[in-house]
Amino acid sequence: MSENELGTNESTSRGMIAAIIAISAVASAFIFWLVYYHAPVDVSGTKLLFLPALNAVLNALSAIALVIGYRYIMARQIVRHRASMFVAFIFSTLFLVSYLTNYALHGETHFPVAYPIARLIYLWVLLTPHIILAVFALPVVLITFFFSLSGRFAAHKRIARWTYPLWLYVSVSGVVVYAMLAAYR
Repeated sequence: MSENELGTNESTSRGMIAAIIAISAVASAFIFWLVYYHAPVDVSGTKLLFLPALNAVLNALSAIALVIGYRYIMARQIVRHRASMFVAFIFSTLFLVSYLTNYALHGETHFPVAYPIARLIYLWVLLTPHIILAVFALPVVLITFFFSLSGRFAAHKRIARWTYPLWLYVSVSGVVVYAMLAAYR
């Protein structure tokens, strides 16, 4: 590859990463608006009541696919690793669609105030690491996929070291948030 091709390749990467970050910022702003400002469509709360449970299942399946994919890459089984990561990505994408649908219909679910200590733990898990890390996970996951799909494996490997624990934490903590809400309702 010539020096000019390398420069073009680098500028393409920068442009794509900038686009991924911009799209992720818009998506995060939309989710913030949906969660905190949008009035729920199903005020009576009678439609698609299975969505929170589906969200937890999709998060759990994503986490399982991530762990399997990690094991495959440690065993240098690249094809299986890639397939597992695509499965995790599909589950996370379906989660996001289900999550947005749930919030559009039902709005925010509040943890009961009758359990102050459990509520404090719930809010800490939800607000501090889960929500903040989820905002960062979206662009990081997309950039990691971009590097892999564009054959930039050295860059993919460098960022995947951060992507994997971030994505796994967000997926698992999403299940924990659901389980806490379900247990105390």
